[in-house]
Amino acid sequence: MRPREECTRREFVQITGQAALVAGLTLSTSGSVHAAPPKKPDAVLAKLMEGNARFVQGQPSLLSRRRPADFLPLAEGQTPDAVIVSCADSRVPPELLFDQGVGDLFVVRIAGNIVSGGGPTVKGSIEYAVAELGSRLIMVLGHSHCGAVQAAIQHIDAKDVLPGEIDALIDPIRPVVTAIKGHPGDKLENAIRANVLAGVERLKALDPIIAKHVKAGELKVVGAVYDLKTGSVNLLS
Repeated sequence: MRPREECTRREFVQITGQAALVAGLTLSTSGSVHAAPPKKPDAVLAKLMEGNARFVQGQPSLLSRRRPADFLPLAEGQTPDAVIVSCADSRVPPELLFDQGVGDLFVVRIAGNIVSGGGPTVKGSIEYAVAELGSRLIMVLGHSHCGAVQAAIQHIDAKDVLPGEIDALIDPIRPVVTAIKGHPGDKLENAIRANVLAGVERLKALDPIIAKHVKAGELKVVGAVYDLKTGSVNLLS
């Protein structure tokens, strides 16, 4: 009878594991945990800011979907609530900052969160999320102590050239730095904010896709800055 007992135990473990997986899938796709994503721009923005408040408090939601089982329902498609255009900085992970799960955010990352100089790759990615995936909020997210913006400031002052493609990378930030010259306050903070707002204005006017949805009130483009020290995301007017 010994072999039969071992077989029975193996079967029990397999059945139990399968049942747990099914339960996990049911939980992750039920209305109580993963409700249909809000598609009104203001509702999406509120959802993100509520998530950031949880992050700041050190109380991330247990319902944020990040388990392997949570990926399965999205294998055939995605409907992200928002597009986050953020810096490639390793300290700025949007899903964590906003306490969001898989499928919630369409993230486009480039050093300096550059929009105007990002070319068709960046702007096309944003347009794809709006036109094809139904995203109804775009956030250009800068952050404190941004190295790309700092490099633009330093090398404008030094009147030198950075090696390789780095100089071309920060080149779109230079006009922003020049525009805030002489403004009161911290030069780096001013340039970071100005760079974000320049990206917002560029996207609002980006034809033929984004500008159309903005004018119709179906899409909102906002700017924000993430504070590396506090974890707080602050919206810009």
